[in-house]
Amino acid sequence: MKPQNLVDMLHRTVRRFPNKNALLWKEDGHYRGWSYTRLWETIRHMAFGLRSLGVQSGSKVAICSTNGPYWLVSDFAIMSLGAVSVPIYPTLTGKQIRFILENADVEAVIMETSEMVDRVPEWPKRVRSIIVIKDRSTHPLATTISSVLKRGESESVNVDRWGWQQLKREDLATIVHTSGTTGDPKGVMLSHGNLLTNIEENLSFVPVSSRDISLSFLPLSHIFERTCGQFIPMAVGGTIAYAESMETIPQNLVEVKPTVLISVPRLFEKMHQRILDRVENSSFLRRRIFGWALNVSKERWNLTNGELGWPVPVSLERKYLLARKLVFSKIHAQTGGRLRMLVSGGAALDPNVARFFALIGLPIIEGYGMTECSPVIACNPFVHPKPGTVGKPLPHSEVRLADDGELLVKSPSVMMGYYNQPEETAKTVENGWLHTGDIAEFDEDGYIRIVDRKKNILVLSTGKNVAPQPVENALCSSRYIQQAVLVGHKRKYVAALIVPDFEVIRPLANKWGVHTDEEIAKAPGTRELIEREMERLTADFAPFERPKKFALLSRPFTLEAGELTPTLKVRTKQVEQRYASVIAGLYEDIPAEEVAASTADNGGHTEQASSLTDRFSKVWSTDDRQTDTWSQAASPVVTTPSSHLPTNGASMDMRKKAMQNSNWVSVMADTVTLLRQLFSPPVLIGILIGIVAGFVVKWLWF
Repeated sequence: MKPQNLVDMLHRTVRRFPNKNALLWKEDGHYRGWSYTRLWETIRHMAFGLRSLGVQSGSKVAICSTNGPYWLVSDFAIMSLGAVSVPIYPTLTGKQIRFILENADVEAVIMETSEMVDRVPEWPKRVRSIIVIKDRSTHPLATTISSVLKRGESESVNVDRWGWQQLKREDLATIVHTSGTTGDPKGVMLSHGNLLTNIEENLSFVPVSSRDISLSFLPLSHIFERTCGQFIPMAVGGTIAYAESMETIPQNLVEVKPTVLISVPRLFEKMHQRILDRVENSSFLRRRIFGWALNVSKERWNLTNGELGWPVPVSLERKYLLARKLVFSKIHAQTGGRLRMLVSGGAALDPNVARFFALIGLPIIEGYGMTECSPVIACNPFVHPKPGTVGKPLPHSEVRLADDGELLVKSPSVMMGYYNQPEETAKTVENGWLHTGDIAEFDEDGYIRIVDRKKNILVLSTGKNVAPQPVENALCSSRYIQQAVLVGHKRKYVAALIVPDFEVIRPLANKWGVHTDEEIAKAPGTRELIEREMERLTADFAPFERPKKFALLSRPFTLEAGELTPTLKVRTKQVEQRYASVIAGLYEDIPAEEVAASTADNGGHTEQASSLTDRFSKVWSTDDRQTDTWSQAASPVVTTPSSHLPTNGASMDMRKKAMQNSNWVSVMADTVTLLRQLFSPPVLIGILIGIVAGFVVKWLWF
């Protein structure tokens, strides 16, 4: 018999694995953990503590915190009382937090720090209790989580059944607010059954078991991380390890040695780019060996197509095992050495990145979903993934395309509706079919490819329709481009706003005599570099899809500036409003190089604020070139950047000549490096020993 609610699901796991580690987190420099038994006891204490504060069936309780053990404890404790948990992104402003508290009729709030409490200028009158996890707050409604747990421990005694067993699948479990790309966030009501169905169906595509350890760092307020990174491990008896922060992910990977990693595409793209950068700066011999290893793996992949059980020639399998041992194992070691599966969601993943990780033995399973569907709608099977698609629909989920190509879904995972918004619910779910708002296609095997958001389609004045997302994704695959937004609705051609990756370009820019981000954005060398990248990356698109002009911005889009949602999606309307004058310049008869955005166009924001994307970039683009590992290798085809471009005053011809000289210098350097390696003392000694050994063998044989 299936679990009747999420707490029942966890309770069954506790009985199966009472002494197994459920949670791990860093404290005083070391990872410590709770067994499933200890976790269940803490949830019980928290539930009785909340009950003593007036939380009861139907109460709405918000959780505003970064990932950690008390996030999960609070979530299950709230639901065990028949109450409803309301996750809130800890990065939101006080005004945004207050909107969600009022919209969801929240009565109690669990916050991580007193700073978050102070961030809210005026608390709604409905809120009666504020529980702070890490420190104390002077707010009159505030109390500490330790005092709540102590109160709950004294009242619960050893009671193991306090009402959660009465909850049914159709009962409301949580209200999750959408990212609000086109307006105010809407509260999505998800039942226990919605989430349980999604959990059960995901497990048929992604084989997670009690032996798996996952590293959790995506915000648990995002339903993708909450379902796949919290509920699924708790359903199968896995272990969740919490990263300390975004900056410590590489260190935590080595410490925890996870087997499963869930993330958004940006992290995998940065990991991929880091490997490419390192091979580009490695020796000629290392590049050739890595290229050989990739070719061997590609040959094997073409035979098996990623499936298990296919016959592989013994000679090829030996080469592949050698490639794994000599090359790929060094990359695996950087992620802890035990990763067997990467899961990507939240945005489109570059197919080239997916193929690369598959070749080095770290397959990425890409899925697709939305909050309104708990969230997963489709997923690539582990044994037969197709890069460039989001996989097949989950079992018991029906999908079809509307006349305009919009993807429609009918599934037990589809939401109960938007909280207190019946009209919006009726617009989104018609006759049981969820309108996703995404334009999609099916291939011959039934795999789904997402084209773009329906509202994002650019209709040019020429009558052509352009889906910006594929072009934007292609542009962002460049190591030199951090963000890209296409514009051109109701105009005669497509243009682009480009945010360069300043950290990658900075070493080149310093040689041009420019240093600040604004100077880099305005430098002719940067424009030429980005222009070459755009021509290369958009070559396969139709002419009307390629940007005819572009502007370089001097700062990234950020959450704090209102240009990104909490899930890091670009709010296109806000971007177009903020850079209206820049966009207008792209459609005037002025030279393209004169169209650039400075800090004066930032709408009052002179410095970029830290965002999740920026932190990903900093974490995975660190220059570790002194580390002598095979993770310094990359693809067999390496393009040398224009690292010797002349300064701003140089003409175009001079820059091209300098680039040609730079390429010749690179080739000569590689040749010198190879000769040094061939005639180094160890090699010469090895040759001498081989000659002597040959004479000895010949003498003994004859």
